[in-house]
Amino acid sequence: MAERCDAVVIGAGVIGLAVARALALAGREVLVLDRADAIGTGISSRNSEVIHAGIYYPTDSLKAHLSVRGKALLYDYCERRGVPHRRLGKIIVATAAAQLDVLRGYQRQARANGAGELEWLTQAEVGRLEPAVRCRAGVFSPTTGVIDSHAFMLSLQADVEAHGGVIALLTDVTGLAQDSGRPLVRCGDFALSAACVVNAAGLDAPRFATALGGAWRAHFAKGHYYALSGPSPFSHLIYPVAEAGGLGVHVTLDLAGQARFGPDVVWMDAPSYEFDASHLPRFICAIRRYYPDLDPERLHPSYTGVRPKLAPQEAPPSDFVIEGPQQHRVPGLVNLLGIESPGLTAALAIAERVAVLAAAMRG
Repeated sequence: MAERCDAVVIGAGVIGLAVARALALAGREVLVLDRADAIGTGISSRNSEVIHAGIYYPTDSLKAHLSVRGKALLYDYCERRGVPHRRLGKIIVATAAAQLDVLRGYQRQARANGAGELEWLTQAEVGRLEPAVRCRAGVFSPTTGVIDSHAFMLSLQADVEAHGGVIALLTDVTGLAQDSGRPLVRCGDFALSAACVVNAAGLDAPRFATALGGAWRAHFAKGHYYALSGPSPFSHLIYPVAEAGGLGVHVTLDLAGQARFGPDVVWMDAPSYEFDASHLPRFICAIRRYYPDLDPERLHPSYTGVRPKLAPQEAPPSDFVIEGPQQHRVPGLVNLLGIESPGLTAALAIAERVAVLAAAMRG
């Protein structure tokens, strides 16, 4: 006999916690389930911690809408709640003449997406801002920043619990089914029949969605990050022109000002966080296109992350998927699929949308 409950969120990463907070604020009795022994141990702890402006994505896409909306919500939340963050600004650089038109395209796309104006920077202007960077030109995004993602997740957790929500760690969801028109969450030797289930399981989300009739297939792209020892030569985030599968090996700065480079894009059949240093020569080559004075001895393996892709390597990039009963015909279920970058930026906006869906399902 399954225990009946109101709202279950599968996954205690930044997306699951943001959704749980939105549901709890709306008066739902929320239970968050995660198999790990702490919040945010998966995708949410293995990214660049960048607050994205919303530049790169097609204008009518969820990634565009939710990164722009999420960025505004996130900065406001951080300022109100004292979550550490900094609006450092980002310079996207063209290192070859053929890339100048790409930068102009970014300016048009940012304007169309409502992401703000990107200032054109000449080679000399980039050099004045970032003497270590070599390029043909750049564009400047003033609304890009960095955040302490763990502090953000702890704050979301506090909000959930302050509004009566419960976060159950070390609880492994083994599958989803249906029970008299309600989603049924199986957890080993017990099951929960919920009025609302939000599948925010990250890398496992397609598997759970497929268990209830979906036709999703997960694809995985690993990214390596290297830390730069010693003082950082940069004061802004530095991005090359984007590459297939990601935004290129870029420079991010943590809140202490230390620089790290990453991620690259390594496609694989199954998720693995093992660090593969054999990619270092390719990494160095990518960095030296815009930072020619790089001393490889200062690079040290830091961590890896895995992007939950919905499309294979050879296909165009996929959008976020927020699936409610109108799409999958399963009452009470919301699937969050392919939530990769800019998922951290978009978390509060995604949660906002899910809360609206959940309210409609409640009637």
